[in-house]
Amino acid sequence: MNDRSISLLENYDIEVLRTWRGRGAILCETKQGTLIWKEYTGHKEKAAFQDALLTTIRERGFENVESILKNKEKELLTQDQDGTFYILKTYHEGRECNVKDMDECARAAQMLARFHKVSCMEDSFPGGSMSHPAHVEFEKHNKELRRVRKYLKERSQKTDFEICLLKNYDYFFNLALQITEELRFYQSKGENRFVCHGDYQHHNIIICGNEMYLINFEKCVYDSPVKDLYLFMRKLLEKSGWVQSVGFDLVNAYEKVRHIEKEEYLQLYYRLAYPEKFWKIVNFYYNSGKAWIPGKNLEKLCKVTEQEKNKREFLDKFKLQYGLCPAEI
Repeated sequence: MNDRSISLLENYDIEVLRTWRGRGAILCETKQGTLIWKEYTGHKEKAAFQDALLTTIRERGFENVESILKNKEKELLTQDQDGTFYILKTYHEGRECNVKDMDECARAAQMLARFHKVSCMEDSFPGGSMSHPAHVEFEKHNKELRRVRKYLKERSQKTDFEICLLKNYDYFFNLALQITEELRFYQSKGENRFVCHGDYQHHNIIICGNEMYLINFEKCVYDSPVKDLYLFMRKLLEKSGWVQSVGFDLVNAYEKVRHIEKEEYLQLYYRLAYPEKFWKIVNFYYNSGKAWIPGKNLEKLCKVTEQEKNKREFLDKFKLQYGLCPAEI
């Protein structure tokens, strides 16, 4: 971020005492408390949607979230002379949620459920967007997987990473096709009236003493609550090596606050079953230039293949645990 942007803070009714860099932005000590000043790359309409969501959920009792401060012109965004937009938000000083502390992660799952209980909207906010159904998103991934497989097979000299990738490719590619086709059949046809956070992971869950705060709503979108729960679960399951208790503890914690419908369990199963991590590795490889492939990529690929057995065992137990019978899977 350009430090010259700090001068734009004069457009706000605040008194800045000092500034410093942190969390990829500029933090500001003011008489109103600590604020965060950052570049905004989304649409202006999305900022209005984000603000309307934050205002609504606070009014409904979900208060541990950030607020967007308006400038003297009552605008949410401030533009510099180069056309770059900036946004000023409240800031909660603390640490990120500890992914190794399952009690804390269970609390985060319950906070997510509380958020979803207040983020169901009867009326649409201007500027909000609707997510594509999961199977449409997966179909896009599958097209890329098909394109990369063709490229790999035609490549004459292969690196160790490419040899390992091609060795495991058919298994994960066929699994991706199968999951996508089944999900297409069972995808909910109803309209989603929930607004999801869109990026619910430990980086955006801040612990301040005994309080837990949810920040960074830039990716909020109309979608099924499963979207948020899936992302949080997948991240923690991957980090744990798909330890079954991790997944079930998170679901149980969420369920204590908000009931999960049978159809939502089904959607959650398919999202978890799709080989997302494999696709991410392929995507990074194909789009980042192939002249030099970091050794870490090979480590990640080996980890995905090693974890697959544990993942399948977890998913099999998930089906039994939540009564997803063969006719539904």
